[in-house]
Amino acid sequence: MNRPAPVSARLPEFTWDTLDAAAALAAAHPEGMINLSMGTPVDPVPQVIRQALADASDAPGYPLTAGTPALRAAISAWVARACGAGVDGFGVLPSIGSKELVAWLPTLLGIGPGDVVVVPSICYPTYEDGARLAGATTVRTDSLTAVGPTSRVRLVWVNSPGNPTGQVLPATHLRKVVDWARERGAVVASDECYLPLGWSAEPVSVLSPEVCGGSYDNVLALHSLSKRSNLAGYRAGFVAGDPALVAELLKVRKHAGMIVPAPVQAAMVAALQDERHADEQRERYRARREALYLAFTAAGFTVEHSEAGLYLWMTRGEDCWTTVDWLARRGILVAAGVFYGPGGAQHVRVALTESNEHVAAVAGRLAES
Repeated sequence: MNRPAPVSARLPEFTWDTLDAAAALAAAHPEGMINLSMGTPVDPVPQVIRQALADASDAPGYPLTAGTPALRAAISAWVARACGAGVDGFGVLPSIGSKELVAWLPTLLGIGPGDVVVVPSICYPTYEDGARLAGATTVRTDSLTAVGPTSRVRLVWVNSPGNPTGQVLPATHLRKVVDWARERGAVVASDECYLPLGWSAEPVSVLSPEVCGGSYDNVLALHSLSKRSNLAGYRAGFVAGDPALVAELLKVRKHAGMIVPAPVQAAMVAALQDERHADEQRERYRARREALYLAFTAAGFTVEHSEAGLYLWMTRGEDCWTTVDWLARRGILVAAGVFYGPGGAQHVRVALTESNEHVAAVAGRLAES
């Protein structure tokens, strides 16, 4: 019997599995490993959020795929406040973290074989993974003129602040992307998970009037509470934008059982309504960024972009795996730039998500012979 090819055959090797050898080398350091490879939060979940989760833990019934009225109101208010969007006119929908929605968005939008998904030249691997899962073709470019006159483009991903580069795209550039996509009937999906983390530049949302022109047609913005509120373990994200597209996503997600658990929905309300904890976490990352920036530049690294977000994008002008190995021998694990596209072959990505103690130890490790 001929069995269909497994879905996993459409996908590359899982990104982080390729770091296993370097991780083992770094873990062998006498003082242990400092893991700067993955942007996973290490600081405690704020008490106000933990209390909201606990208070909602008696949840025997099925939750709402659309989110509770309280959650939808909290998301809408936060989007209006943080993204500069109008107070109404856009749709909102919670998601099981942002990665889930990134990976399945092409499929949920009905994109498939023969369709084109445009992604940045250096970007989060899951944009391309989502296109592969849908059977679509990926075009990797930062210039839409390189796409040509094709009418097959159905989805354009933008990411500002960028992962891994930390690059902030100006409003004028984002507006051109939105206009280009609308002329072709394509959707612009803006991954804005790092929007609150502007350092030397202020990020702008695709939902801002200066980008979308006050209309949310063909525009979606994806957000996450993983970094802002240390909720990576809760899987708490959401999408906002074109109400017709959001309604379509809801219809499909109802059938597929893509539902955020009720206690997590309650925790999201608490997180979105409280800015104090987010400001405190932002300052932790600011201090770690400054310390890591000084340590790596003093050791001869060149930091490029990195004006916002949760990472430093840097190079020593050599193959990224050579740099990964050099750092691993000093007990420091980083992400290889090639994870994010061929254009990252001489770069590494350094996350700001280690403890203060480990961040303070980086400079000494880099000075080791």
